[in-house]
Amino acid sequence: MPTILHVNASPRGPRSSSLDLARTFIDSVREALDDADVQTLNLFDSGVLPEFGSTAAAAKMAVFSGQAQSAEQVRAWDEARAVFDQFAAADAYVFNIPMWNSGIPYVLKQWIDIVTQPGWSFGFDPDAGYRGLMTGRPAVAIHTSGVYAPGVPAAFGKDFSSTFFADWLDFVGIQDARHVRFAPTVLNADPEQARLLAVSELDDAAPAFAAALAAAGVLQPMPG
Repeated sequence: MPTILHVNASPRGPRSSSLDLARTFIDSVREALDDADVQTLNLFDSGVLPEFGSTAAAAKMAVFSGQAQSAEQVRAWDEARAVFDQFAAADAYVFNIPMWNSGIPYVLKQWIDIVTQPGWSFGFDPDAGYRGLMTGRPAVAIHTSGVYAPGVPAAFGKDFSSTFFADWLDFVGIQDARHVRFAPTVLNADPEQARLLAVSELDDAAPAFAAALAAAGVLQPMPG
C-alpha cells in the first residue's frame, strides 16, 4: 500500500485554511486510488519533534568523524533518525505551510533541520557537490498567507517561505513538486474566489499525484 506523509505545519486545527486545503487534496487523491495509507504529522503537537541541540549536534559530529558516541548522544541520534525514517518511508508528501513573518513556521524548520542530514536525505561529493537522495517521490505544498500575495507592493510583505521550501525540496531530491497558494489578503476583493482557485489547482494536481503514487507500488528504498 503506498504511503502519503502529510506534514501539517499549522497550529490552528479546524480553523486552519492550509490544513483544510491539504485535507481536501488528500481526499481527492484517495478518490483516484484504490487505497493509500495517509500518515499525518502534526508538527505543533507536543513531543512530536525531539530537540536538536548540543547533544544531538555532538552525536552528529561523532558519527561523521568516526568517534564513539556517549549513551546520551546515541539516544539523541536515534530520536533524530526515527523522524527521518518516517520521512524516508513515505512514497509521497503533502505539506500545508502558513506563512509566518515572511518565512516558514519554526517547527517546520526544526523538522527540516532534523531530517536533512548527510547520508540520509542528501549526499556530497567533493567534485560534484550536493546530491538529493529522496528522489522518485511527488510532493504538493500548500502555502497560505493573510497579507502577502504575489504582486502586492513591498509594504505588504515578502515571500521567503515558499521560495525557501521549494529550494529545500529540490536540495533533497524531491523535484516532482507542485506548489499551490491561497492568499486571501487584505487587498483581495474576493477571498472566496481565491480559495476556489486554490481548490481548482489542487483538483488539477490530484490525478498526476495519484498516478505517481500508484506507480510507486511499494515503498521507496530508504536512504542511508
